[in-house]
Amino acid sequence: MSDPKKIHEALADVMEDVRAVRKGDQNTHQRFMFRGVDAVVNAVGPKLRKHGVVVMPVEVIAREVDRDQTKSGAINYITRLTVRYRFTGPAGDALDAVVAAESMDTQDKGTAKAMSVALRTCLLQALCLPTDDTDPDAESHEESVNPEDEIRSRIEQATAQGPDAVQSLGTWARGRWPDWALDELRKRLATMRGK
Repeated sequence: MSDPKKIHEALADVMEDVRAVRKGDQNTHQRFMFRGVDAVVNAVGPKLRKHGVVVMPVEVIAREVDRDQTKSGAINYITRLTVRYRFTGPAGDALDAVVAAESMDTQDKGTAKAMSVALRTCLLQALCLPTDDTDPDAESHEESVNPEDEIRSRIEQATAQGPDAVQSLGTWARGRWPDWALDELRKRLATMRGK
């Protein structure tokens, strides 16, 4: 009987078995596609078990919670975590992975959401799991996108989706976009809500 595999060997076997996890979930506010934690765990979990690999969080290295008030007066809690996960293999040896995660919630689920993001990120990165999307380098573009044009395009898309989309975009854009863009979002939201 051969010796049990070391963790790096067992993880390589898992990587061989799980080739891609597609972006099958859609964000309802900004309409972008993503790979949710359930899709990743459903793809990876059986292969981890098959190859005798256990993954678990062993330490929350850092946790920070900020508050941000929405235009409607609700409080968004933004939770940022840095988490250490440990992959233990059939031979009992282990490898650690440290990941950062962030979530936003108006209730009491911020930490749980951030832990889900951390686990998903850990599995995607440790196992180098691609999507089934076309490689962005497969196409070349002559023009670069003007950041101001990109912002205007996102504002137009949100406006077409309605006031909730404009408000969500405004919350996301705060601290990321210039003041003129935030002012434009406020104006559009006020107009849409008849204020």
